[in-house]
Amino acid sequence: MLNFLQRIGKSLMFPIATLPAAALLVRLGMDDMFGIPFMTAAGNGILENLALIFAIGIAMGFAKDGSGAAALAGAVGYLVLTNGITAINDTIDMGVFAGVIAGVIAGLLYNRFNDVKFPEFLSFFGGKRFVPIITSLVMVILSFVLGYLWVYPQYALDAATGWILNAGEIGAGVYGVLNRLLIPVGLHHVINTFIWFDFGTFTTAADAVVHGEINRFLNGDPNAGYFLAGFFPIMMFGLPAACLAMYMAAKKHRKAAVGGMLLSIALTSFLTGVTEPIEFSFMFLSPLLYVVHSILTGVAMALAYAFDIRHGFGFSAGLIDFALNYNIAENPVSLILIGLIMFVLYFVLFYFLIVKLDLKTPGREDEEDIMEEEQEENAYDKKAARYLHALGGPDNIVSLDYCTTRLRLQMTDREVVDEQALRRLGSKGVMKVGKTNVQVVVGTTVEFLASAMQKQIETGLLPLSDSEKEKAGTMEQVESEGYTLESDEFQMPVDGKILPLTEVPDQVFAQGMMGQGFAVDPAGDVFCSPVDGEVVQVFPTKHAVGIVMNNGLEILIHVGLDTVKLEGRGFESLVNAGQKVKKGTPLLRVDLNYVSKHAPSLITPIIFTNLKEESFQLLATEDKMQGDKGLLSIK
Repeated sequence: MLNFLQRIGKSLMFPIATLPAAALLVRLGMDDMFGIPFMTAAGNGILENLALIFAIGIAMGFAKDGSGAAALAGAVGYLVLTNGITAINDTIDMGVFAGVIAGVIAGLLYNRFNDVKFPEFLSFFGGKRFVPIITSLVMVILSFVLGYLWVYPQYALDAATGWILNAGEIGAGVYGVLNRLLIPVGLHHVINTFIWFDFGTFTTAADAVVHGEINRFLNGDPNAGYFLAGFFPIMMFGLPAACLAMYMAAKKHRKAAVGGMLLSIALTSFLTGVTEPIEFSFMFLSPLLYVVHSILTGVAMALAYAFDIRHGFGFSAGLIDFALNYNIAENPVSLILIGLIMFVLYFVLFYFLIVKLDLKTPGREDEEDIMEEEQEENAYDKKAARYLHALGGPDNIVSLDYCTTRLRLQMTDREVVDEQALRRLGSKGVMKVGKTNVQVVVGTTVEFLASAMQKQIETGLLPLSDSEKEKAGTMEQVESEGYTLESDEFQMPVDGKILPLTEVPDQVFAQGMMGQGFAVDPAGDVFCSPVDGEVVQVFPTKHAVGIVMNNGLEILIHVGLDTVKLEGRGFESLVNAGQKVKKGTPLLRVDLNYVSKHAPSLITPIIFTNLKEESFQLLATEDKMQGDKGLLSIK
């Protein structure tokens, strides 16, 4: 559930990005600015249709590839839902909730049906064209249900709205605390959506009904702005003071290293109200400081309410919005006084807690931790530089690409490639293809190595000494742990026929360059986890999954051959990196018809990538069903 809500919060960022433009148009068109009514009306065209914009943006955010077909389905779903509900009960007003619901459902339906196929006479309606159709059908059903049932959650929401809006300083303070506390889990956008875009109603002079704190404030509601004003003292004064405290508490020899970073993020917060760079600099390093920050935000919100201050923003509570909306604010000067109080409180409390409790804020990390972080950051850069030297330098590389396990390179002069050096660096094999192409088998870390190499090709090669050029990479030079795997600990991941690796029509897999294992000619379309463990990598093109067992044994499931070229078409990921899995947990779904037509082979190698001297024995070479055991053993 938390992951689902986080996806909603992340998806909201795209439609929320339209608000600064709307706020500028509304504000600049008002009589006390440029007096251009049509400009204000144009801005309100965005603000009055936020629910529809949310439906479109969230659908795109939920869609696995951000497709416009999902966006269209979101818009269709919203229109069907709201009009259907109105026909049943015209007193129901779901506000932005209707957009959120329509967007989520449209995005999920897109992921499920975007590649659906129908018989020839219905083929026009297949694939992405089917998504708006199925979305509208689902929304018809949902509108019937919500048309009768939404009155109850609407009553509860109205009650909650009434309490927060009428609880005075306490309501504002509670909102301020929750607003900050929910940032670590990404749910602050959800609560902000309710407060900023749905709570409260105001009728403008043009008889337009607007909802939400931001919209009502920008359109002149004398009761709006109380739940926005308190953010200005925090973002313009409090958090910059926290940066100053962290700088003053930093170790003397580290101040120069962190000073520039802290100054830049403090200015960002002061000018624009973007606070995440500051908050994430201490949020996880020192959770206590983040709790203090959340409480102080609540205090600032309560003080602004108590002093009858109304102010608002279209983007965030920085100096730009403070100045832009100054003329329509009430008692805005008082925010500066509260800001100065917050500056002192933040500086004193942060500095005292950092020093007293020896909190590891930026500039106070243990030296060994800093060295480990730097080594980790530089590991791939140094390794990339060594690979580039072994390949003849950046000028010898015409193009660089990669698939699941190997670098794919087109060379200017293939003969200068030092294969022995590449093997010393951890490469498991080198293949020459055609006249100018080379494939270097790296393993499942190839994505990170290729990115580091591409960066150095574009920006310049990292300088290395002669000894460093020959130094073997450390990440692959790991001693074997003596892994074992009993026959009942591994099960068939998919229906199909088991094949020995030697029958795989690909040299890298057939010659065991990637490691020991076997292959499957799949008959089923859903690949499941063969073991208990954790997903460590889902490749961007969704054709391969890496799993590590609890004992450290690593398994790569590579569906089909050369399927990286399909760029994800025909594949649907069902898990995420970092997710715990059990035997039988679905990992990915494959459109066998599509992949078989567009890839050289469906044969799927299943490789144990970190075996060394262990004895691998394949116990079965016939058709098996998903979930069957007794296939192999490792001693």
